[in-house]
Amino acid sequence: MKKIKGRAVFTIVLIVLCVVLVGAIAFSVLKRINSPGNAQSSEVILGPGGAPAQNPQAGRAGNRNATIVRAVPVILGDVRTSVVINGDILARNQVSINPTMAGKLTDVYVNIGDSVRSGQTVASVDPSRPGEVYSKSPVVSTISGTVLSSPVNIGDSVTTQTAILVIGDLNSLLLETYVPERFTTDLHTGLTAEVSFEAMPGEMFRAEVYEVSPVLDPASRTTRTRLRFPVRDSRIRVGMFAAVHLVTRQSNHVPLIPREALINTAGRWICYVVNPQNTAEQRELVLGLESEDTVEVIRGVSPGELVVTSGQNFLSDQEPVRIVE
Repeated sequence: MKKIKGRAVFTIVLIVLCVVLVGAIAFSVLKRINSPGNAQSSEVILGPGGAPAQNPQAGRAGNRNATIVRAVPVILGDVRTSVVINGDILARNQVSINPTMAGKLTDVYVNIGDSVRSGQTVASVDPSRPGEVYSKSPVVSTISGTVLSSPVNIGDSVTTQTAILVIGDLNSLLLETYVPERFTTDLHTGLTAEVSFEAMPGEMFRAEVYEVSPVLDPASRTTRTRLRFPVRDSRIRVGMFAAVHLVTRQSNHVPLIPREALINTAGRWICYVVNPQNTAEQRELVLGLESEDTVEVIRGVSPGELVVTSGQNFLSDQEPVRIVE
């Protein structure tokens, strides 16, 4: 009898525990079903025209799942490509003054920096030889300008090929430089350049190409190019070393996007555009000129459209996005 009574007690306790466990599970399920996030209404809300209206809860959930990106509008602007080269400042009209007779240089009547006029006697040469005495031969300047250098000294023997003085017109300076062969297809007169000098840090001077050699130097594979300054600045002097930013190509008032918006995939350039529905659209691009920060787009986007500049590497076509500042 004791064994039967013990088994009955054990059975009752087991049944009670099972009932409690089932009740706890049922309570948990009912609580989850009746929570506000999972509550569903059987009422259908009709919008304009009798069509069911969109569930506002579903719309907010979609925004929470959208990819966060940054985007900027496509703008219209100017873009140009340039080559950085070095050059030297020369006098545009610069000549060497040579004697008409060989002999000994006896006199130089001007100094470096002096102004001379065309036809002025600037030096004398004695053509006398041993046993023969001749009068001095005058050396005459063939141009008006400034004495830039005097390669010889009084007492030197000179010939008709010896430069006594170098005279140049400092009122008209030029910049001579040599452009590498790979840029020569875009090289022509009228191109503009920005010129800087170590003596004037932070300042830029405008120059333009006015002379391009028709042949390349076979040794350096470069083209001699000369530029002039539309505005004369007295601080620019002959012999100065210049850094030249020569603009080889330029496009004006064209669609521009930032470089960081570009993605190269399988040899194609693409970007993502955010449409009014906050969906990312993949666009294939045809690119034009490139500057340091921006790229010209010939085909693929239009001015005013929003292009993704951050987060685009994780996007796919027609994916919902959320733009942040």
